[in-house]
Amino acid sequence: MEHYTMTTRQIFELIDAEVIQGDFDDAPVAGVYTSDLLSDVLANGRNATVLVTIQAHQNTIAVASIVGISLIIICNSRPIVDNMAEAAVQERIGVVRTSQSQFEVSGRLWQALHAQGEPDDSHIRFS
Repeated sequence: MEHYTMTTRQIFELIDAEVIQGDFDDAPVAGVYTSDLLSDVLANGRNATVLVTIQAHQNTIAVASIVGISLIIICNSRPIVDNMAEAAVQERIGVVRTSQSQFEVSGRLWQALHAQGEPDDSHIRFS
C-alpha cells in the first residue's frame, strides 16, 4: 500500500500560492499533472490530485471535476475569471495562483514528493 505524506494544502506555502478558492477537502497528493491542453488532461490526468496549468477559465474546472483533480495551480500570475472561481466553489475544487512558471512549480512538487520518500514517481507527469 502506498503512503503519501504531502497534502494539497501543504503545497500553498511551497509555491507561495495565493488562494483563490480554498473551500475544498485537503487530500493526499497521489499525483501531479502539468499540462495546458485540457484534452490532454482528460486523456492522461486521471491519476492526478493536482493540476499545474495556465488555463484559468471555467472549462479547467469541468475537466478537473471529470478526472478527479482536487487542486488546480494557475501559474504565471494569470488572471482568474469570475466564472472559474464560481465553478470551483460549486465543484469544491481548490484553485491557487502563483507567479512561478509551470516548470518551477512542477520541479518544486517533484522535489518535495521525492524528498519525503514517495514510493513511485510514475504518478508525476510533465507534458
